[in-house]
Amino acid sequence: MMATEGEPGDLIKTAHFFLLSTAWGMQLWVTFIAGFVLFRGVSRHTFGLVQSKLFPFYFYTLLGCSFLNLAIFAAYHPRELLSTGETIQIALFFIGVVLAATNASWFSRTTTKTMFKMQEVEREHGLGDEVGLSARREDYQRLKEKDAKYRALRQKFFTFHGLSSLCNLACVVCTGVNLAFLALHLDGL
Repeated sequence: MMATEGEPGDLIKTAHFFLLSTAWGMQLWVTFIAGFVLFRGVSRHTFGLVQSKLFPFYFYTLLGCSFLNLAIFAAYHPRELLSTGETIQIALFFIGVVLAATNASWFSRTTTKTMFKMQEVEREHGLGDEVGLSARREDYQRLKEKDAKYRALRQKFFTFHGLSSLCNLACVVCTGVNLAFLALHLDGL
């Protein structure tokens, strides 16, 4: 892709800001609000089902926004002329694309598949209908202790869920820093 000469037009500036703010708003909602509300309001298995439907859409939308932001930014900032701040921005856009793609194509899928396998075992033992943190924690602990398959699934789930969460939080930071850079370069409100 060749760098575009001159300043971006109003439509490009608006698209860039819209994509960045869409990603930011989505990230804040999904990461810090929706999950906590759902976890406290629906059963564990319903929560997992909702997340399994929400996350692919979330990660692919985030990937699209991140990729388009990177493309727009790169088109108007030739590599040879990048300042330190612009280099940081383009690196953050690129990191966001890589992390969103990793979550969309690997971590999220593996986490979801493993979760559904865990839920099958839990249903066999009458677990999964409780809401939030319940008094049934001991039942899950006993199941983990006595069922090696469940223990392995749980370990795999928490490993991939943790990696997915770390990728997501890093994306939140990347988007937030890029949004701050953009805000600091506004001429006015």
